[in-house]
Amino acid sequence: MTATPARQKALGTVPDGMTKDEWEMRVDLAACYQLTAKYGWSHMTGTHISARIPNTDDHFLLNPYGMFFEEITASSLIKVDKQGNILGSADYPINPAGFIIHSAVHMSMPNILCVMHTHTPAGTAVSCLDEGLLPLSQNALTILDFVGYHDYEGPALREDERDRIVDDIGDGRIAILRNHGLLTIGETVGEAFTWMWRAEMACKMQLEAQASGAKLRFASKEAQDYTRAQGRRIYSRDGFAKPGHEWPALLRQLERAGSNYYT
Repeated sequence: MTATPARQKALGTVPDGMTKDEWEMRVDLAACYQLTAKYGWSHMTGTHISARIPNTDDHFLLNPYGMFFEEITASSLIKVDKQGNILGSADYPINPAGFIIHSAVHMSMPNILCVMHTHTPAGTAVSCLDEGLLPLSQNALTILDFVGYHDYEGPALREDERDRIVDDIGDGRIAILRNHGLLTIGETVGEAFTWMWRAEMACKMQLEAQASGAKLRFASKEAQDYTRAQGRRIYSRDGFAKPGHEWPALLRQLERAGSNYYT
């Protein structure tokens, strides 16, 4: 991927006492927070996006609990260890419930660098439906084979829930947390964000169709099976729409709006 000029400049000015890997991850994660706000997916200071610092086993970045997502920049993110202990100085705490969910994935899937979690009206509404995400639209059908479900157990404050979260995600990339919201994972920040975009759009389309009150029309089983197979192909590592390929364009969108995410 070609980096934007602003991102290239930011990555060339690594702060003292910080590795290049950490600073690069901070820049991308801060952009993800600001994009989440821009797309209307934030929840005041609630919900969370985390990232593992590359080439470390137990250093992660989280949002300062008390800042709006639109305010978060690379330098304001908080570094924690796998127990959620803050490393270094910080002006804000972290959300402990957020880290239970995220550390479950980070500690069990070493290839996953980013975990994104939202409480949007559309995602949460679908998570409250017994049938979950229906094979109704093309957007839903192409991602259904990447979707898993995790039953609600209350606010995620118990460490013993970690294993169940990981088991329910399986080898997918999207988890519908029942009665709670959506969760996506990725080997890059851009991958996690674009999986969330696809999941959110599929949920919105389903709710719009259901809200019309008209009888829902599903495609034939043959068409559904074909579309799901195509989804597995086009969103694969070698697919033409592999998750995350939109990331540079998303950064340019932020920068046109005057964002300072990379500071």
